[in-house]
Amino acid sequence: MLANDLTARWAAACDDSASFALSGAGVWPLLALLAAGADGPGRAELEKAAGVDAREAAEAARSTQAVLRGSSAVRAALGLWTHRDLPLEPVWLASLPRGTHGELTGDRAPLDAWAAEQTGGLIRRMPVEVDEDTRLVLAGALTIRTEWHRPFHDTNDSACSGPWSGRDFAALVRDTRITERVRVAETPHGPLTLLRVMGTGGIDVYVLLGTPETRAGDVLTTGIDALAGRHPIRAVHDGAPGVLVERVRSYKPEDRLRVCVPRFSIRSEHDLMETPELFGLATVSDMSRGHFPGISSSPLAVQQAAQDVVATFQARGFEAAVITLVGVAAGGAGGWSPPPPYRVTHVEFTVDRPFGFLTLDRRSGLALTAGWVAEPEDAAWD
Repeated sequence: MLANDLTARWAAACDDSASFALSGAGVWPLLALLAAGADGPGRAELEKAAGVDAREAAEAARSTQAVLRGSSAVRAALGLWTHRDLPLEPVWLASLPRGTHGELTGDRAPLDAWAAEQTGGLIRRMPVEVDEDTRLVLAGALTIRTEWHRPFHDTNDSACSGPWSGRDFAALVRDTRITERVRVAETPHGPLTLLRVMGTGGIDVYVLLGTPETRAGDVLTTGIDALAGRHPIRAVHDGAPGVLVERVRSYKPEDRLRVCVPRFSIRSEHDLMETPELFGLATVSDMSRGHFPGISSSPLAVQQAAQDVVATFQARGFEAAVITLVGVAAGGAGGWSPPPPYRVTHVEFTVDRPFGFLTLDRRSGLALTAGWVAEPEDAAWD
């Protein structure tokens, strides 16, 4: 999907020295809507960033929004606020969902109230600065709340080696008979272990662990490619990142999978104007001329663009909230017993160093959020 391509390019450009979360799915509809109203070189750059022809961009944005609204675990919304003196082109305005248009008064309170309402209070402030030059604010909100089909248990863990060596951190453990929940992708950057955690509402969260030297961007981009079928995914094997596979005796004829992953909660703030070329915003942010005749007969240029993300992985489920906007301005052992009668496979998957994650809509394969956990949460001792 086009939004997944944007997510992959964005993740590849991120610094993995700190934890981050991002959502190409939160940015992509806004870029498509801007492309639909742009002209000249700015239009070409937005088309390249969104991967869609401007003539088809508005319909593509509507289709993506329909996918986002197709799950009971996902809430998606678009918001538009314009200055009372700004004329809008009826065709472009009609491409937005009804009820999204409000007046931009200079008071940021209505914008913050919208962000809080659309994210269930996870994000309470719109990442925008409204000044006397701001003529239009286009925003997207995306919220994911899913509960695991099989919950984890809270515990503490520690790392014996690697960047987390000697640290005690909050962790989640779970045992299951379905060893296929852990698979291994063969990628150009080495093996990548993928743990699939299934949630309600058609949401899957994947925990991605590469080799110790694999960068965050490579982990996330190859993870997206593997789940899209561009890299082979095979049965888990001993020696894959974080994996131990053993044949053991058991009193039950069942294979077992035990996973231990760090609990995490991440808040990220992204200024999209720091890398405007990535989002097709370099030309359209030139304030010396207008770039969007398909939006308004008044000359307009992008003044600011930002995204705030919250992502939390807990014992009972996962939740994330995304606000993205574009601001446009003018210009145990016991006694002996008989040996267990069955030989079964025990798989252990333990994450004790930096790792990536992806949140996917199960039906469409749309990556809703992506991120990197560079530092674990400290252990909570009773």
